[in-house]
Amino acid sequence: MNNVSDNGADSGSGQESDAILERLHALHPKLIDLSLGRIEALMSRLGSPEKNLPPVIHIAGTNGKGSTLAFLRAMLEAASLRVHAYTSPHLVRFAERIMLAGNTVKEEDLVKLLSECERANGGEEITFFEITTAAAFLAFANVAAEIVLLETGLGGRLDATNLVAKPALTVITPIAMDHMQYLGDSLSEIAGEKAAIQKPGVTSVVGPQDEVAQAVILAVAEDVGAEVFLYGRDWRIDITDDGFAYSSEALELDLPRPSLPGAHQLINAATAIACLEQLTDFELSDRAIVRGLSNTDWPGRLQNLTEGNLAEALPSGWELWLDGGHNAAAGQALGSALSVWSDKPTHLVLGMLQSKQALEFLKPLASVAESAQTIEIPGEKSTAAAHGLAATAAEAGLRASPAADLRSAIGAIMAEEPGPARILICGSLYLLGHVYRVNGAGGPA
Repeated sequence: MNNVSDNGADSGSGQESDAILERLHALHPKLIDLSLGRIEALMSRLGSPEKNLPPVIHIAGTNGKGSTLAFLRAMLEAASLRVHAYTSPHLVRFAERIMLAGNTVKEEDLVKLLSECERANGGEEITFFEITTAAAFLAFANVAAEIVLLETGLGGRLDATNLVAKPALTVITPIAMDHMQYLGDSLSEIAGEKAAIQKPGVTSVVGPQDEVAQAVILAVAEDVGAEVFLYGRDWRIDITDDGFAYSSEALELDLPRPSLPGAHQLINAATAIACLEQLTDFELSDRAIVRGLSNTDWPGRLQNLTEGNLAEALPSGWELWLDGGHNAAAGQALGSALSVWSDKPTHLVLGMLQSKQALEFLKPLASVAESAQTIEIPGEKSTAAAHGLAATAAEAGLRASPAADLRSAIGAIMAEEPGPARILICGSLYLLGHVYRVNGAGGPA
């Protein structure tokens, strides 16, 4: 996230890019320092590649922006379009953040990009997210594609991705309380920061919002001269037995349930379709939309882990699931998804960062989970202490105990539960990166 989205866990790959990334981390004394001045100066020295990109869809929001991007990418690629994408944070390897024409950036290309940005920066103070975003812009300008999907890191107004002056489309997914230490203490302040990606004369696709956030988004759009394509007014979805129906004044589609599970993913999928409807220079067939929905892959979002060291060590009938949600709204979505799991009990393995509102995240899970084992996230300086997190989980209404590590937590659940049961590892994308490394499978390709 803008200057927060670097994954604290080491990839352990030993590749040349790791050494460069380590040096880039040291260029600014702060991890987060929201500003556009430094990246503007660097982009100028690089020849302003952000001005020479394919059409850009710029996505901000608190929850669902990564999944919405994943749905968009899958549907566009199903129509045989070449798609660049920029996301954060990564789960295992930094290269996951930069997709070039449908493929993860290659190590040798990443080294060249990072080296060019490092040389152009000349040792000047700049945050890690800023200089790596510059590398993504450079890559997107140098490789042919039809479209760029660009996810903000943190906020929007001062996010390093907000250098694109005239995107093809802006998108705002649901906004909730998160990153208050950087974006403001109220929902209206946070919404104002994220709504600032809206641009004059550019359509803004807006997903479901709290009425306070929606009012701010609409006010900002009116102020800058952006037309809004608003959920509930201009487009909507209705859940059906087999999936969902998307409808607007110009379009009606009956669609299958998407490959990503959870009711919240129906909203994200519909938001992506709303984007495609407004992307007038690209016309996708219904078949491409259906194929994309059915083939969307986004690791760590209510993911059933079926292969690897951890998954294969479970007894018959047991299941291992992962989810990287970490704020109150994500907890509500996760609680809703878990509420339909009535055939076997669910137990949590929980790890979170100190900066997150753990109590608000956990309250919706207390009625759908039997217990929680809390652990610290290896390699994360800002991890919440296991004992403190267990106390917070108990306050939320969960039967909770601290564990020494991931394997111990899973073992403690299995020792208590006769099974079969589900184990859900949740609370942080950084924790999921650790899970993928231990498991040896299931992470990003």
